[in-house]
Amino acid sequence: MCTKVLVIDDDLAITELMSMLLKTHGFDVYTCNSGVEGVKFVKENKPNVVLLDLMMPDLDGWQVCKALRAFSNVPILILSAINDPSMVASVLDAGADDFLVKPVPSSVLVAHIKKMVRQIDSVENVQPKESISITSNTHPLAS
Repeated sequence: MCTKVLVIDDDLAITELMSMLLKTHGFDVYTCNSGVEGVKFVKENKPNVVLLDLMMPDLDGWQVCKALRAFSNVPILILSAINDPSMVASVLDAGADDFLVKPVPSSVLVAHIKKMVRQIDSVENVQPKESISITSNTHPLAS
């Protein structure tokens, strides 16, 4: 199964560049150029990973994170040109799973995406332990 990556960024040139780059690494890439469109896409198509810009005009990255977390656990990787530790903490608190500062080397971006997919796959493949059920109606202290 191919990994579905959604790129949400209001800059059309960025989404086109990300799409070309990630497709060369074997990902199925979808793009949205607004936060509202991105939230709708996630609801309808359930991508494996979301790459999200913070600074967008309709819904910013914080609002998109909160909206997605209301109905989905999809891994969210923030890509932002702003490198401010308090902002990083704020967006992680809003529901993002990872944060990278633009420009990011393509090999690093791909490695982060693969890591997030592995984490989801490992959680989904964990089998619950068998539960022990006691069916006897006798109690050792009952007389």
